[in-house]
Amino acid sequence: MIDLGAIQDAGNRIREHILSTKFVGSSALSDICGVPVGLKLEHHQTTGSFKIRGATNAILKLTEAEQARGVIAVSTGNHGRALAYAARAVGSTATICMSRLVPENKIREIRRLGADVRIIGDSQDEAQEEVDRLVREKGLVLLPPFDHPDIVAGQGTIGLEIVEAMPDVDTVFVPVSGGGLAAGLAVAIKAMRPQAKVVGVSMERGAAMKASLDAGQPILVEEVPTLADALGGGIGLENELTFAMCRDLLDDFVLLSEDEIAAGIRHAYLKEREIIEGSGAVGVAALLARKVAGVSGPIAVVVSGCNIDMELHHRIICETSNTL
Repeated sequence: MIDLGAIQDAGNRIREHILSTKFVGSSALSDICGVPVGLKLEHHQTTGSFKIRGATNAILKLTEAEQARGVIAVSTGNHGRALAYAARAVGSTATICMSRLVPENKIREIRRLGADVRIIGDSQDEAQEEVDRLVREKGLVLLPPFDHPDIVAGQGTIGLEIVEAMPDVDTVFVPVSGGGLAAGLAVAIKAMRPQAKVVGVSMERGAAMKASLDAGQPILVEEVPTLADALGGGIGLENELTFAMCRDLLDDFVLLSEDEIAAGIRHAYLKEREIIEGSGAVGVAALLARKVAGVSGPIAVVVSGCNIDMELHHRIICETSNTL
């Protein structure tokens, strides 16, 4: 398990390489919820998502020899972009394997950063098979998107910054895919603010962590198109860290429809003046949909990413509902 010390060490390690993003109050959401609501704007990071924290921490912990071998990972887009950016910064190389469900705008940005991009199959699990093959045959260093202690510790630094900005935080809403962000953040929040609750949020369509938690063990879940595409993919049947951490540390877990996610994207743009992707909007959407009852104190919401196709964003803003 990852402890507060590992997260604090990660914070010191990555401080000069990432942004300490703004934490801003939302008057619109505060009025809706009846308590102060703050937004942690992780979509303002250089690569457009929180993923740069974990990727940077993991890259910096490699030896020079490991960096020289090159790194590899499966990704739904944002981890791949962050890993490509972090690898290039230290003179390493990155290979990113993705499924055909990853939006073209995310693939394009990863290629722009110099990564070797491989599109394999119709799911993250199928793309992972290519990762495993290249690790065996080429000796590349595996830095997965979530189930890795240095990735989890890096993402957990967001929790440190939330408590610093909102010392009396009562509830934190965090997007959940493979659980690296939720697990690391929950460790930090619970260590510094034990009475606070951490609520995981995902989409109804293919939320692998929620399905696995309900089943009591990691299971395979069909990966299908969703506005929250960055939250797609499995958690790995051999999951070593994040399943148990989410099971033990999350206080609640809510799922959202596609229309509810679209409403979160629209609210962020029209009321908060922020352009965010579906995965980044789920916390806001959960508040708008009043999915969690009994919140009595200040709320923090992690806005995790902004890497949305702008034509899709335009359609969502201009339409009262969205269909894929």
